Formats: sequence, structure tokens, C-alpha cells
Amino acid sequence: MKEKFFVLGAFEYVADVEILKGKLTSEGIAVFLKDENIVNADPLISNAIGGVKVMVYEEDAEQALRIYNTLRNYAVDAHGHPIICPNCKAARSESYYARRGVFYKLFPFFEKRKYKCLNCNMITNPLHV
Repeated sequence: MKEKFFVLGAFEYVADVEILKGKLTSEGIAVFLKDENIVNADPLISNAIGGVKVMVYEEDAEQALRIYNTLRNYAVDAHGHPIICPNCKAARSESYYARRGVFYKLFPFFEKRKYKCLNCNMITNPLHV
């Protein structure tokens, strides 16, 4: 039987994944890490490959998302205040990089930071937040 996976999130470093992985595992959810060994071998290429992907079985996705939402940190501005979505006014945004074009795929640190609202999926740049 072929299992289907759900990508719960992507993280820049393996260490960032460990708390989430431990919590999900303690709740009986099988966790798989894609690109973990590549990032461990060379952390500098993490952004270029999209980081370490945390994956769970599709049937566990809803429960895993609920757990992840209790643990995740949302984007904050320079003063430590949460980034508020201009569309739905939710304080549930995280950094977003489009990585369009070969240049930004090879050098993602040159792309300007944007934020994606996890409530309505609107993408904004810091000038409009």
C-alpha cells in the first residue's frame, strides 16, 4: 500500500524540528523528516533546498496541524509585536519566500522578506504590514 504524506512545515535547521517531532511522536503520530541529512551535512544550503520538511501521514494531518499550531512561533516585527494581516487582521503570519527565478533559488537571502497569513493566505511585504 502506498502511503500519502502531508508536509506539515519546513524549517531552516534540524534543531528547530526536534521539539515538534518529539511532541508529535509523544501523541502517537509518525513523523518523517525530508532532507534532514543534507541540512545536517551542510547547513548553509538549507535555504536553497527549502529546509528540513516535517511530514506526517495524510490521515494524521489534522491532528498534527492542531499540535503544531499550539507550538509554532508567528512572525514579529522589530519591536517584538506580531505581524497583523491587513486583510483579516489575524496575528498568524510567518515569513514567506517565493523563490521565483533561478537567481533567488540559488541565492534566497537576496529576496526581500514577505509574510504569509496562515488564516487567509494573503502575502504581504513588510512595507504594507
